[in-house]
Amino acid sequence: MNPNSTTTFDAFSGLDLLSSAVVLVDAKLVIRHLNPAAENLFAVSSRQLLGHPLQRLMGEPPELTSALDNALKNNWSYTGHNILIELTQDLHLHVDCTVTPVETSNARLLLEVRPIDQQLKAAREEQLAQQQQANRELVRNLAHEIKNPLGGIRGSAQLLERELASEQLKEYTQVIIQEADRLQDLMQRLLSSHRVMQPALTSIHEILERVRRLIHAEYHDVSVRRDYDTSLPDITGDREQLLQAILNISRNAAQALQGKGEIIFRTRAARHVTLAKKHYQLALELQVIDNGPGIPENIRDKIFYPLVSGRENGSGLGLTIAQSFIQQHGGTIEVISRPGRTCFSLMLPLTRKTRNKEEL
Repeated sequence: MNPNSTTTFDAFSGLDLLSSAVVLVDAKLVIRHLNPAAENLFAVSSRQLLGHPLQRLMGEPPELTSALDNALKNNWSYTGHNILIELTQDLHLHVDCTVTPVETSNARLLLEVRPIDQQLKAAREEQLAQQQQANRELVRNLAHEIKNPLGGIRGSAQLLERELASEQLKEYTQVIIQEADRLQDLMQRLLSSHRVMQPALTSIHEILERVRRLIHAEYHDVSVRRDYDTSLPDITGDREQLLQAILNISRNAAQALQGKGEIIFRTRAARHVTLAKKHYQLALELQVIDNGPGIPENIRDKIFYPLVSGRENGSGLGLTIAQSFIQQHGGTIEVISRPGRTCFSLMLPLTRKTRNKEEL
């Protein structure tokens, strides 16, 4: 250990009595001290990190980087809100962080890190739910505008088919009719998003295998790797809605890969989670992970809004529909993205009835 670290520890030993996580760094953003609360929050030992860059502990979230730069430049306190800290690829924290300049021989900035509590998280989830309601209204209006022209396209294709003598040309009109029927069915779903769900026990892994086959059929050079917890019970839900939601997310990932790369389907059990203000002892966590270029930073916060797409020709409806269907199941959907790794995490409740099939 650097001897200067001991001096810093003695000078700030009172910080070890605080319940909030505190990290001290020097002017080069090298860690000089972590109090026990910080060790507990980040699940690390101070011995592992003293003398290492702060980036190793907290990464480089834009909000934190901005707060650090401003504090060093202006010698004033700054606070970053709702900062996402990735502890591992599969574990992350949402925190608020206040950066305060200090004057010691070894420390230049004091970071006080506060995890966002469940109440605040629930309030933000409620805000997202209200936004999603507005999204659904917009999508329904758009669906109305699309549905009528589709009927004309289908009817014209049928009339054209009667006039064609070539069976090969008739195959093309059949493609038009079938695709028009598929789009009309999707429009009907959008127009009846408040329809009564048709829940039934279904295996999430059977749905994932169906999606996997469809992705392989459309994107031959995209590898879909499975990482399943096969001990998970069946889930009670609308199979078609869940299939469409996962397929939309997976297609989005495959398109981001531009036809080459890897997608991972990962399922795990999550315990004692709060979804839509309800506490569940057990939930299903499904992750769809790709190694593509990541979601453009300018749309990351709006990726679930209708008509927002990272692709030039994208409709911007796939993820909106996916979020709507997941929320109708009482679940949540979040995304973490950086170049080389984008992870969509779906959380769905597993009720007592779901876990014990004999009770049905």
